[in-house]
Amino acid sequence: MTGVVVTGGGGGIGAALARRFAAGGAQVVVADLDGDKAAEVAKEVGETAFVGDVASVDGVAKLIESARATLGEIDVFCANAGIAPFGGAESPEEVWAHTWDVNVMAHVRAANQLLPAWLERGEGHFIATVSAAGLLTSLGSAPYSVTKHGALAFAEYLSATYRHRGITVQAICPQGVRTAMLESTGTAGQLLMGASAIEPEQVADALFAAMESKQFLVLPHPEVADYYAARATQTDRWLGGMNKLQRKVEAALEAE
Repeated sequence: MTGVVVTGGGGGIGAALARRFAAGGAQVVVADLDGDKAAEVAKEVGETAFVGDVASVDGVAKLIESARATLGEIDVFCANAGIAPFGGAESPEEVWAHTWDVNVMAHVRAANQLLPAWLERGEGHFIATVSAAGLLTSLGSAPYSVTKHGALAFAEYLSATYRHRGITVQAICPQGVRTAMLESTGTAGQLLMGASAIEPEQVADALFAAMESKQFLVLPHPEVADYYAARATQTDRWLGGMNKLQRKVEAALEAE
């Protein structure tokens, strides 16, 4: 039986991933900072909850230790937990540091714990929930945008370095998803992503389709591939379009 860990599994994309893996016969550890939410999802799918914070070395180590005690082997690790604080360059140092810990270093620390056993076995599967912000950018949250670029870069590094040794790495990069995180973005988020927002279950569907085809980039919004290409090949035009969106957001906020 496949052993799966899902961080941020108490809701949104994480809960959808936990349900999908469990439905496929995997044994799942649902990890979340919110114990009640983790327990609710775990009870629903007949699996195990872990309450803890992946924003520290100790927190990640405890999660891996507990998951191994439950699963025996961790075959798939879904680094899904993430935060998106509002703000730009003016954001306090502690906000930048915390966002970096959750969105990037939690991935690094988990990989550090997992890789020795995976490399010895010759197999392992690391799934990072990155967001389209990692391929493009995220208006309204510099810490989120920057750290999601970092999360993508780390996932790329893992894939480039270890794929010939049996390590599978995938990066899930959706745009708007109907989760509590999207709701928290208010008017700006709805203007930018509301119309094209999808359900968390559609993200899980996209991941499982990408698992079949062994694709690194998981794009629940296929149009993101075109945006990503435009960003790389027509950078100034793309930035101009993003700035146009920024001005629309500012106008909408001023009108409230």
